[in-house]
Amino acid sequence: MASSTGNEKGVNPVLRISQLDALELNKALEQLVWSQFTSCFHGFKPGMLAHFEPEVKAFLCLILWRFTIYSKNATVGQAILNIQYKNNLSQTEKYQPLSKHQKLWYLIFTVGGRWLEERCYDLFSNRQQQSFSKIKSYISFGAGLLKLCGLLNFLIFLRKGTFATLTERILGIRSVFCKPQSVRQVGFEYMNRELLWHGFAEFLIYLLPLINVQKLKLKISSWCLPIAGLSNSENTLADHCRECSLCGEWPTMPHTIGCPHVFCYYCIKSNYLFDMYFTCPKCGSEVHSLQPLKYKIEMTELHV
Repeated sequence: MASSTGNEKGVNPVLRISQLDALELNKALEQLVWSQFTSCFHGFKPGMLAHFEPEVKAFLCLILWRFTIYSKNATVGQAILNIQYKNNLSQTEKYQPLSKHQKLWYLIFTVGGRWLEERCYDLFSNRQQQSFSKIKSYISFGAGLLKLCGLLNFLIFLRKGTFATLTERILGIRSVFCKPQSVRQVGFEYMNRELLWHGFAEFLIYLLPLINVQKLKLKISSWCLPIAGLSNSENTLADHCRECSLCGEWPTMPHTIGCPHVFCYYCIKSNYLFDMYFTCPKCGSEVHSLQPLKYKIEMTELHV
């Protein structure tokens, strides 16, 4: 980061998208800090922080300001993107850090203004006097005027690329790069490899939904573990009817699909409704007909 004592290097303007990305990163950081802070009070009485929420948020933003703008002349989002604030009021093109007055006014405009916007309606909501109602209307008019000025400033920012927020324009602080942006050299082989892998990944994303993975797995398992003696009589059926071939539990309302294996009614029905080409996970047989099991099973076999 350029220092304030005799830095002879010029400044590099920042792209619009980089400035907007820095603002979004700052908002995401504030939300993350607030969520982590409120998680510490989950065990307390609900609504404990509701009465002091604007003050607590202002205090957390004050801490962030102390360790970002005040000490490093850059927010957290700007520091991630190699950006910092420059005193644009100085006549020289060399880098000049923010003055203490600019830092303090930045705190007042951002943290103080947000606190006043959240708290002013609570201060005057229960006041019935005419003077308080006028003050409330003036504050509402001022807030709307500031939002309109912010919109105009944003349109100017899109046109010229400087001063992304109204606070930056008022205080005369500008976003610049900390270090010169060097051109990145990318090898031809690296680009070919990246393009190849991206194309292969897109092909897999398109192909995988068309493949019935469950049926393919059952088909392979039936080849690797062939089942012998599937055409035996009731003895073979009795060996398989003690557990459902899907859930492994004692079959509830046992049904068959035309093979020697038994299923719970809800297990086989839900799987068949989900996949009309469902096959038996044990032998790979397709569902020919869903029939209730007519073989009598003694409940005493459950304990065998």
